[in-house]
Amino acid sequence: MSGPELEFHRPDGPWRAPAGAGPGVEECVLAEDPDSGRRTALVRWAPGTDTSAAGVARHDVWEEVYLVEGAMYDLTLGRTFTAGMYACRPPGMPHGPWTSPDGVTMLVITYP
Repeated sequence: MSGPELEFHRPDGPWRAPAGAGPGVEECVLAEDPDSGRRTALVRWAPGTDTSAAGVARHDVWEEVYLVEGAMYDLTLGRTFTAGMYACRPPGMPHGPWTSPDGVTMLVITYP
């Protein structure tokens, strides 16, 4: 697997809206390998972000998510998840939709 060779540094953007994302969602790609499909990004949701219009999400890749700061509320499960919590989702696992009244920043890693 290939990828960039990066020593410790402070990521400084750019922050962009991912394709297909709803309002208030931005990401900063930290590392990406187009050959393997592996991707690491910081994702942040502005206060008031609500993904319910998109419904329940499912991906065809593995997804690992670590909440760095803030919180998000899962409308399906009726639970709030906060900074320091982690999720590992195999391909096809349903999750969300979500709201984030005060905003959230997460580290998201996806791979085939």
